[in-house]
Amino acid sequence: MTKPLAVIIGAGVAGLAAAWWLDRAGWRSLVVERASSLREKGYMLGLSGLGFETAERMGLHEALDACSYAIDENVYKDSSGRELLRLRYRDFIRDLPFMAVRRSDLVRVLFDALPEAATVRFETTVSGFQDSNNHVSVTLSNGETIDADMLIGADGFRSRTRQQLFGPDDACLAPLGYSFAVYDVDAPRSFESDFLSYAEPGHLAEYYVLHDGQLAAMHVWRNEMAGQADNAFGQLEDVCRKSHPEVRAILERAETTGAVPMIDTLTMVELPEWSKGRVLLLGDAAHCLTLVSGQGAGMALASAEMLGNALMSAPDLASALERHETALRPIIDRLQARSRKMASVFIPRGKFAFHLRNAVMRHMPRVWLGRYFTSAIKAEIALARAEEKV
Repeated sequence: MTKPLAVIIGAGVAGLAAAWWLDRAGWRSLVVERASSLREKGYMLGLSGLGFETAERMGLHEALDACSYAIDENVYKDSSGRELLRLRYRDFIRDLPFMAVRRSDLVRVLFDALPEAATVRFETTVSGFQDSNNHVSVTLSNGETIDADMLIGADGFRSRTRQQLFGPDDACLAPLGYSFAVYDVDAPRSFESDFLSYAEPGHLAEYYVLHDGQLAAMHVWRNEMAGQADNAFGQLEDVCRKSHPEVRAILERAETTGAVPMIDTLTMVELPEWSKGRVLLLGDAAHCLTLVSGQGAGMALASAEMLGNALMSAPDLASALERHETALRPIIDRLQARSRKMASVFIPRGKFAFHLRNAVMRHMPRVWLGRYFTSAIKAEIALARAEEKV
């Protein structure tokens, strides 16, 4: 008997994880990716909670551990170079397992773990699809038409699949009032910690020391405009004009050495449903959590596992997609609600609010911070386990 086939759009965390779990459920997968290869670079992320557990069940921990980063603390300085505070990760996650990896390394590990039943085609897009009662007809950019049993849009926050499925994005995008930029730069390390942040009213610049000696840079700043920037370095130069000299020097070094920043807005995706017929949205395409949540990649992994489990236990595809959403929806709603609350104080705009936030963080007992973060992660795990028993 021929195994059912899923076409997956996007070879990122959600798409590759979905291909792995679909294989466990007895499916074949064709993953199409518009880029010519796996995306390189990308920002650092913390894998904990549900995502950490899913990676463990996938047998990925050894490979991820080999490319992980031991980041013990984050040192915060202001635009004059004065130290504001030091935040140790163990103060936040306490006894919970945690792993710091680059998004690109996670994608590579997922790619290397793909089963034989999953095929990846680069430089390929989906130009259209037609859903019918018993299959979905998918037309690829080379003109080929594939009759699949399911189409999964895992094509990121600015998903074309979502727009084709549910129409214009105006109603589902929820900007948090920030923009962000990430890039790698071959710059000399001039600070003692592996994770340094320069904070100022309205702007945060963070630098991670990479294994190859380069720096991974990330900027996040207050910005009420929801569009993408045409001139990334021009916008970053404007954002950093009052920043610490080291921030401006690293930015100048990035521009002169040909670094290519990825720049976009921090915007959540809020949809009343994530599937229609035989078409499903997964990961950021369905419910972008933004980096404020710290759980975007982890929930992409966990969502893929929930999908695989639903396909194995449900009598048909429609029931499986319903079970997947029922299990995932309470967790995503909780994470998005937390992201909205955290966004309001993530990077204070004015000087008074900035200094007040720093003072509170300096003097707040670390056990309180740890209890807040660990209880949130444990609550999401509990929600997932409760749904497993239903």
